[in-house]
Parts: sequence; structure tokens; C-alpha cells
Amino acid sequence: MSAVPIPKILLIENDAAAAEAIRTALDGAEGGAFALQWARQLSEGLDCVAKKGITAILLGMSLPESHGIEAFEKLFGAAPDVPILILGGNVSETLAKEAVARGAQDYLLPDHLAYSLPRALRNAIERKAVEDALYIEKDRALVTLNSIGDAVLCTDISGNVTYLNSVAELMTGWPREEATGIPLGRIFRIIDGGTRTIAKDPMKMAVEKNKTVGLTPNCVLIRRDGSESAIEDSAAPIHDRAGHVIGAVIVFNDVSAARAMSLEMSHAAQHDLLTNLPNRLLLNDRITQSIYLARRQNRSIAVIFLDLDNFKYINDSLGHDTGDKLLQSVSKRLLAAVRSSDTVSRQGGDEFVILLSEVAYPEAAAAAASARKMLISLAAPHLIGGQDLHIDGSIGVSIYPQDGTTAETLIKNADIAMYHAKENGRNNFQFFKAEMNLKAEKRQSLEGDLRRVLDREEFVLHYQPKVDLKTGKITGIEALIRWRQPDRGLLLPLQFVPVAEDCGLMLSIDLWVMREACKQARDWQEAGLGELPMAVNVSAKEFRSPNFVKNVRMIIAETGLEARYLELELTEGTLMEDVESTASVLQELKSMGVRLTVDDFGTGYSSLSYLRQFPIDALKIDQSFISQIVADIDSSPIVSAIIQMGKSLKQLVVAEGIETQDQRKYLQSQLCAEGQGYLFSRPLAADHFAQLLQTGIEEIAFH
Repeated sequence: MSAVPIPKILLIENDAAAAEAIRTALDGAEGGAFALQWARQLSEGLDCVAKKGITAILLGMSLPESHGIEAFEKLFGAAPDVPILILGGNVSETLAKEAVARGAQDYLLPDHLAYSLPRALRNAIERKAVEDALYIEKDRALVTLNSIGDAVLCTDISGNVTYLNSVAELMTGWPREEATGIPLGRIFRIIDGGTRTIAKDPMKMAVEKNKTVGLTPNCVLIRRDGSESAIEDSAAPIHDRAGHVIGAVIVFNDVSAARAMSLEMSHAAQHDLLTNLPNRLLLNDRITQSIYLARRQNRSIAVIFLDLDNFKYINDSLGHDTGDKLLQSVSKRLLAAVRSSDTVSRQGGDEFVILLSEVAYPEAAAAAASARKMLISLAAPHLIGGQDLHIDGSIGVSIYPQDGTTAETLIKNADIAMYHAKENGRNNFQFFKAEMNLKAEKRQSLEGDLRRVLDREEFVLHYQPKVDLKTGKITGIEALIRWRQPDRGLLLPLQFVPVAEDCGLMLSIDLWVMREACKQARDWQEAGLGELPMAVNVSAKEFRSPNFVKNVRMIIAETGLEARYLELELTEGTLMEDVESTASVLQELKSMGVRLTVDDFGTGYSSLSYLRQFPIDALKIDQSFISQIVADIDSSPIVSAIIQMGKSLKQLVVAEGIETQDQRKYLQSQLCAEGQGYLFSRPLAADHFAQLLQTGIEEIAFH
């Protein structure tokens, strides 16, 4: 426990005998010691005051350089917060009383110093401490009242205003100085927002009931200038020490913004943030209401499910900001293509559901006309960021009541029909048919089987060679996944990868492929079948995974394959989605020794400046370009340009999908280094590919 500091008393007195008498009185004081500091002149005393730490001052007013009230005024001006006691020995009592009137704490008569001085000092010090505490408390209360967000207004028992904090001043328009003493009704004018009648006086109710009361939620405050704001408030009685009511305090706040925010939040909860279209929640409610009316009026409604074709390609290659702007443009087109009574809703991603609240007979023709109008509207170029973007859509249509009698069923069946539109070539519309459900159920079954495929070890890898177009020598291997499904036979990636992507299984599948491919490459090396790079395809989801580089490093360590024999193939869209992040990941992979290839090159929107910066080893020309090659050299300028560009970037160029000798010869004439395709070999199971590594590519492929 810390010791209580000894009060430091400054004595300003020219008379040595008087000073000694004071010292004697303080030395013999009961109840604690005082530390006395003596100054003979006022200037000396002022110097002591300036150094701080003085608890109280004893002032003799007959000083050589200054005396009387003048001496007190100078000292009080220098130390207004330090209690000053006047020594009345050499001055008249009248002068001492005048000093007290001007701010001194007390005056002392010389005949009573022995017992009165210590007591007077302690009283003065304690009184000053109480005053300071009260001041601090009052100041804190005022700061608190002026800092809180609520308005506070006080009245006396007669209903006259006694206090307003700064928020109350702002809300009522009345400054505290002007409002004090004025009846509450003039300052705090409130009405019922619904009836516009004068609301009950909250102060009067609080005083009469002697308890806290509140106003109706729709109360409106009329400001001094006539403007209005919605408020919520409460009033409580103020009691004195005896418990008697002496006034009231009213606490109120402006809820105009809160009510507006509530409306905004309600809107946000029912609308898509990007397009401001109704979301799934609001759409379901509107479809339900439309079904109710259609049932009563014996008519039909239609639900259209629209999914944009190849939107992911645009989103990945041009960025999410461009994709968002395209979605906003699509939203405007769809709104313009329907009636005001219809509802266009965004379900998320690139999916839209449109409710046609009433379709005329024959319903199919009316719904078809609307669907056709939407597709035509979408097909016109969308000007985004200074460039024309083209987007199509696939549409599924369901009609009430034949295709469903609930919102959920109608949306689900329209969704099923939309998938059939995609399978029929995209950019078209399909009506729901009952047999479509069977196909949807098969897809659901496929998804269920897919979730257990890794545990059942049903995935296998097939391998396809990369070939030197000049020598026919195998230069590399690409691992391709297959699913040996017990009930469906051997499934190719197109038959299950989209489903795996939809249900979030691609990350685990990609890791399995990489691990198995690296194991196989290592096994072939140990068997003396050559040290060839093993290529695996990397999905965008896998590449953007925060643990991607860590997983690659882990798999290389587990399988014992040197990093230089692992080749990762990434699409242009994957690379260009986030250029800075891409560059960082690629540099990490390159520092490990991994080979990097751009797959399906020519189908995206790559920036050549970025390709030059990325540590890419090879470009694979997409097979869609290779399939167009014929014997005439002039018919394939794109392929030639890609080859020349790859050479200028000092990157290996590989052609995918070579199926004919004409294609091979043309590519060889353009000095394309390597190729891959059915002309050389189809993807083979591991044991058959091992034989291919032993025998090499058949000579017929090169002659």
C-alpha cells in the first residue's frame, strides 16, 4: 500500500517571527505532518508556484514588493487551482475578507494559529479535493451526455426545460441557452406520424405515473425549422434525495435512418446485390402467389430457366469485373424482353429464372415466343470495357400446371429442361418432358457413385505420347483420367468431370491423378523405359487452391520423381484469372524444377506481354485449330502464327489432336517441334503404353 503524500505548504511572509510561529504551529499539529516551504517575497513565492507541487498557500499580505489585494491578485492569477489562506496578522480583517470574496479559501487570525491553522489547512485541502472531484464528475457527465448518440432533455416539475445535450440541440433546433426555462411543448414538438395529431406529453406521463414511459413507434418530432424526423423515445421521472419527483428526463433518437436501413436490408435480403434482380427467396414467393391466382382463374404460368453458355470462359479469361458487368448487361436485356408483370430473377452465378406470370393459350407457343425473344436479345453484342462481348444462353421451360404445381417443382423441371438445351447444342430452348426426369435421376446417381469412386479405386489413368514431329521419337507423356464404372463401363472425362466440378470433387480427383501419374513415371524410369516428362492437367480450382504448391512438393517427395520430369498443363483462362497471383505460383513451381505448359492455346484471351513474363516452357495448340489444317498451306494461317509466336517467345510448340498425315506434314513444314494425337497413338492403359515405350511409334505414322 503506497504512503499518503505529505501536503506541501507554501508560506509567503516577510516577518520572520510570524513565519516561525506558523512553523511551530504546523510542527505541533495533530493528525499528520505538513512540509513547509518559506518565501519572504512574492516573486520568490511565484517561482515556487511555477514549479508545481504546492498543496496550499499561506499568504501574508504585507510584503516588500507587493501588498494588500494586489499581492493576492497576482498570486491567485498564478495559482487559481491552489487553495490560498490569508494570514491576518498585519492586515485588517476587512482586507482579509475582501481577499476571501475574490477567491481565497479562508483567513486566519494570529491569536488562534496553534489550533486553527492545521485544521484550516486540512479543511481547505479537503474542500479543494471535493471541488475537484465534483468538477471532474460534472465534466465527465457533460462529456458523456454530449458524446452519446441519443438526445437527452431534462425538465423541472413545472415542465420547463432545464437541460439539452448537443444531440438534443441538433434534433430540436434549439440551443441550450435559448431553450432553458421554456415550456417543454415549445421545444419538444411531437405528433403521431399516422394521424398527424399532437402526441401525449411524455414528461407529464412520466411524472403522473412516476415511472418510465415510452412513446408510440410512429412518433414524429417537428424541429424548430419545421422539418420532421421519426423518433423513438422514453421519459423517466427525476427524484430528489427524499424520493420526491422534481422533474423528468427524456431520451430520444432519430430512427429515420434506421427505418430506411430496415427497408434497405429487407430489399437486400430479397434481391441480388450485383444485378438488383429478385433473388431465389423473392422469386419463390412470387411464383407461389402466381400459382395461387392461376388456380383461381384457371389459367397457366411459365417458368424459364436460363443459363449463359460459356460464361465461365469469359469470366476466367477477362476477369470477374468484366464478368460482373456482362451479367448486369444480360439482366437489363432480360428485363426489356418481358412484361412489367413478369419477374426476372438471378439465382446466382450465370443462372437466371424468369416467371411469366400469365401465358395465353396455347401456352407452349406463348412461352416459346418469350424464350426466343430472350435468346435474340442476348445474342446482340454487349459493349463491356470498350470491347464487344458475345454471349448466348440455354433455356429450359416448365409450365403450370402440367409440369408442376409448386414453385420448387417448376424451377427444378425448368432446370432439367435447360440441361437438355445445352446437350442439344446450346443457344436454344427446350420444354420440360417427363422422360427428362429419368436422365436427371441418372445424373444424380452418377454424382452419388462419383463421391465414392476414390474409395472404391475405380479411377484409372491412360497415357498418350508426345512425339517429335521430325524424328518420331516419344518426347513426353500425358496422363488422362478414365473411370471404370462397374455399371457403365469405361467413362471418358467429359462424361463425369462436369459433374465432379459441380459437386466440388475436382480437387481430390486432381491430386489423385498427379500422384498416380508421378508414381507411374517413376516406375517406368526404374524399369529402364526412359526418363520422359509426365504431363498432368491442372484445373483452375486446383491451381487456385492455397495448398497447391505445397501439394505438388509433397507428391514429388512421396513418389521420388524428380521435379524436372513433372509437367503441369494449365489453360489460358486459369493463367489469366489473377495475373499477379499466377506469376507468383508459377515462379515457385519453376524454382522447384517443374515444367510448365499452356494447354489449349489460342482459345483464350492471353496477353502476350504476360506470357513473356511467365516462366512457360511450352505452348500446346488447341486441337480445334489442328482439325482445320488441310494440304493447302495457305488455309492455316492461325496455326502458323501460333507456331511463329511460340518460337519468338523461345517456347516449345506442341500441336494437339493430329489425326492425318497432311496435318503432320503441314506442322512439320512450319517447324512445329512436337505433336500429339491419334495419328501416333490413342491414350493407352499403363501396360500397353509400356509396350509402346519399348517399340516406339509405328513407322507408318511418319511415312
